[in-house]
Amino acid sequence: MPAIPPADEKATMQAWIQIHACVVLWGFTAILGKLITLQALPLVLWRMGLVALSLFLLPMIWRTVLSLKPSLLLVYAAIGMLVALHWLTFYGAIKLSNASVAVTCIATVPVFLSLVEPVLAGRRFQLKELLLGLMVLPGIVLVVGGTPQSMNTGIIMGIVSAMFVALFAALNKRFILRADPLSVTAIEMASGCALLVVIGLIAASLNEAGNVAGILDTSTSIFAVPQGNDLLWLAVLAFGCTLLPFALSLMALRHLSAYASALAVNLEPIYAIILAALLLGEQQELSVRFYLGAAIIIAVVLVYPWLMRSPSRKVA
Repeated sequence: MPAIPPADEKATMQAWIQIHACVVLWGFTAILGKLITLQALPLVLWRMGLVALSLFLLPMIWRTVLSLKPSLLLVYAAIGMLVALHWLTFYGAIKLSNASVAVTCIATVPVFLSLVEPVLAGRRFQLKELLLGLMVLPGIVLVVGGTPQSMNTGIIMGIVSAMFVALFAALNKRFILRADPLSVTAIEMASGCALLVVIGLIAASLNEAGNVAGILDTSTSIFAVPQGNDLLWLAVLAFGCTLLPFALSLMALRHLSAYASALAVNLEPIYAIILAALLLGEQQELSVRFYLGAAIIIAVVLVYPWLMRSPSRKVA
């Protein structure tokens, strides 16, 4: 009879399964972002709003939220605003380039996390993590060289989006044990909505100065109601690719470091690039250099478990 793994090992194994399930679901988000015709700001506002509304309809969520200390509520609200900024710049990157490029830029998250997680999550800095994260840089250089020049703005926005991921992932890791994942998700989604409304109203008041390519066009209301297929795609995005994986990822963070989970999430480009080629025909816009760069970035994910393994150190 095989030995039963210790409770900690079993929990860690379950966390890895949860985070990889999230990766599969998140692989569809870039594709949906390209299919939905709304610009980035109204798209993300609907995405976060639908999730927040569905959660706050549950009495247990209200009870938990009301029982939290005001200081903790403010922390989760601030993290939710970082999530909103990540999605805003991520979908902006998709609109300005394409789905394949945007998800590849997100793979730079480990570089930023290796620096910010030791500070924000209170764990020891590890040089190996920084060096491993830096291994993605040659891949990024190839990605930039393998895309049309018109996509450069989208690449920059994608890397900025990765910075926001590093910040909210490290903060979520630090504070996730203080409340249940669904309540945290509800708070973060609601606060993200509030920030987006403020950004949209300010941008709209600036008239032409409020035009930000890919994010908001002043000729379009931030409260634009989705029409036709956008309704279906938004529902899939909000519930199948946001609510479910977001809650699962917060559960997984109880047993994995933010850095380890971020490297697992770097597998997302594999799914997104394949789906983008099959469903959107994006392979026609990209050169061999792009795919070589993406391969280097993704290879870092496979190197991490081997490099970080030691007899006296747990995987997480």
